[in-house]
Amino acid sequence: MAWLTPLFVLAVLAGSAIELWLGERQRSAVARHRGIVPQPFATSVSAAEHARAADYTIAKLRLGRIGLGVDTALVLGFTIGGGLAALDALWSRAHLAEPWLGLAVIASVALIARLVSLPLALWRTFGLEARFGFNRTTTALYLADLAKSLVLTIALGGPLLLATLLLMERAGRWWWLAAWLLWIAVMLVMAWAWPAFIAPLFNRFSPLADEALRQRIEALLERCGFTSRGVFVVDSSRRSSHGNAYFTGIGRHKRIVFFDTLLGTLGAGELEAVLAHELGHFRLRHVRKRLLVSVAAAFAGLAALGWLATQSGFYRALGVPTPSAHAALVLFVLVVPAFTFFITPLGSLWSRRHEFEADAFATRHASAAELAAALVKLHRDNASTLTPDPVYVAFYYSHPPPLVRITRLQEQARTV
Repeated sequence: MAWLTPLFVLAVLAGSAIELWLGERQRSAVARHRGIVPQPFATSVSAAEHARAADYTIAKLRLGRIGLGVDTALVLGFTIGGGLAALDALWSRAHLAEPWLGLAVIASVALIARLVSLPLALWRTFGLEARFGFNRTTTALYLADLAKSLVLTIALGGPLLLATLLLMERAGRWWWLAAWLLWIAVMLVMAWAWPAFIAPLFNRFSPLADEALRQRIEALLERCGFTSRGVFVVDSSRRSSHGNAYFTGIGRHKRIVFFDTLLGTLGAGELEAVLAHELGHFRLRHVRKRLLVSVAAAFAGLAALGWLATQSGFYRALGVPTPSAHAALVLFVLVVPAFTFFITPLGSLWSRRHEFEADAFATRHASAAELAAALVKLHRDNASTLTPDPVYVAFYYSHPPPLVRITRLQEQARTV
């Protein structure tokens, strides 16, 4: 498999070059339209707000370029640069038996990657987000979140990783099938446990106090044939002024969650329209379809790993002289994104189609005009650019560009 080395390096460098090119296209398009508010937004977004959104977008792109360079260096450094092999050799001196040796090596890789990316994460929160007025996270809260995340990673990820390594070592050639079934079980348990036990470790979730709004939402749920365990408000304003809404949980344990910042921005009709859009994703089975794709992708990925783990050339081509279960896992996690990056536009296109379908569903159960007005406010208050580059949109955007989406909704509102 000597051919894998140049192919992998080419994929990494080509992917990085494409990302830089797309980022430059986006920066140029946003900067070029910085002083001109698109007509559908002219009465809702001021010139100053539009310019601020442009500056925010450009600042994020600049930080993204630095992050891309760091990620590229880490991937090449751990693989053909010999980083993983060096860690493996270092921990081998401790004479640890498997799977503990594998746990130590993988934990070291994860820790190094986290430490290297930490300065950028800190700058994103306390530099970029603060400069544009979004950050509300204190240093104490940031450190508390970091500590909780680390504890959860060890408590939840550690046993899963240990089980996977044991399966790879002792379950024979079909270990990957058992690992796939284990992954599905863990995913379902996490979907159930997240809203009830894990998310409350980071935020406070309170039942919606506005009785009139709650009744309006319950009427919408009934019209749409949707059941949930309640409507909650999360104290997201402790960390950021960005606004959003989402569903969480599975089956009858689904919850509707509004950011408290969103409640202060949108009116009752606008909130209803946003919720109707989210309900559309469930009623149109978008969530189920994406889940099935994830399950199928995990099956294919683990099957491929099951074969690659038996190929000594796979390790040598990527800078690891000694095959092992933990090396196969790390290499697979590092290498696969370099190749799947090129199918990103397909996933983005599929997602944008789902968003249009959910918008259409929302207009049948709520007001198209209210949804359009809500989206204008969300783009304005989140400083989202209104003038993205079309090629950048085609490659990355999971949602339709605001001008296209809101114009369509406004046209639908006029035909009612």
